[in-house]
Parts: sequence; C-alpha cells; structure tokens
Amino acid sequence: MEYTTVGKHDIADLWGCSFSLLDDEQALTTYLKEAVSAAGATILSLQSHRFDPQGVTVLAMLSESHMSIHTYPEKGFCGIDCYTCGSSVNSDASISYMVRCLSPSTVHRKLLKRGSGRIEEAQGVSECTY
Repeated sequence: MEYTTVGKHDIADLWGCSFSLLDDEQALTTYLKEAVSAAGATILSLQSHRFDPQGVTVLAMLSESHMSIHTYPEKGFCGIDCYTCGSSVNSDASISYMVRCLSPSTVHRKLLKRGSGRIEEAQGVSECTY
C-alpha cells in the first residue's frame, strides 16, 4: 500500500453553543466518536480531559490522522478540527455531524489542503451562519 502526505484539514469555530453541552465530557466524547464514524475514519485511541472550573478537550487519534474538539463553555465557543491524509475520509460529514449535535448560532469553517508543498485553502466549505 502506498501512502500519501496529501490531505485536508477541516477546521470549524462554533459560537453560540449551550454551556451545558460544551461542559459535558461524556456527551462530547460520544459525539466525537460518532463524528469519526460518520466520516468513515478509524479511531486508534481516544482521550478526553475536563478542565476546572469548565471546559473539555477530546482528542481522537485516527489511522488517517486526528480529530479534536476544545471547548470554552463560558464563551459559548468550541474549536473543532479534522485533519486526514488521503482521500477516503469525509471530513465534511464529521464537522457537519458535530454542528448538528452542538446547535451553534454561528459557524466559521475553512478547508485547507495540506501535504502538497504549500498549505492552500481548498474548495468545499465556507463560513456560514446556521
């Protein structure tokens, strides 16, 4: 099997999310696992951490690279990223799934093409308000 360095990095900033959802480590871990599944990726390991007094980070190490969420419940904000190599993973499905779960009022997204010599903005997603 030949491997490629070329991949995509789908990033999203979600604003206007529920404090309680952004502070729920168990729910966020479940959502991230389901988002990885929706993308067709393979989880190698999963870890999470709840911060004091609030906030959660969940990181999924994937066979294809990684996906993560980091939350700031007091701001109604979270940052999500899905970085994958190759073309077999649907990062849009993973980010879209997380957006549906967290119901933000505003979403800012960028899709970056990586591993081909220069980091470039790719076509496929745009900034939007839900």
